[in-house]
Amino acid sequence: MIKRQDRKLARKRRHRRVRRQVSGTCERPRLSVFRSSKHIYAQVIDDSSGRTLAHASSLEPEVRSLPGSSSSVAAAEVVGRLVGGRALNQGVTSVVFDRGGYIFHGRVAAVAKGARTAGLDF
Repeated sequence: MIKRQDRKLARKRRHRRVRRQVSGTCERPRLSVFRSSKHIYAQVIDDSSGRTLAHASSLEPEVRSLPGSSSSVAAAEVVGRLVGGRALNQGVTSVVFDRGGYIFHGRVAAVAKGARTAGLDF
């Protein structure tokens, strides 16, 4: 049985490996995803200036008013649409996706799908 601490350490290791390759610029910022057991968070980050251009999470009223859990795939897709729309309002049309060391499946893939639905290109 794998201990929780080992899983967290493995995710951090994968995230560092991904971050060596993925970096956001002002032309193509990074769409970063973090998921916890209860919520999911997404940010559009310009790494060259260290600024967050747009953000959304399952803690927002638009997502919390949905029937079901805030940790569901449906909630993650709404978070993706929210962050995508907010990024488009900031003038961002293309991003680099940073899955945060998580497998591109389930809620992480739903955030990506929602952001693509909103009009982001990646």
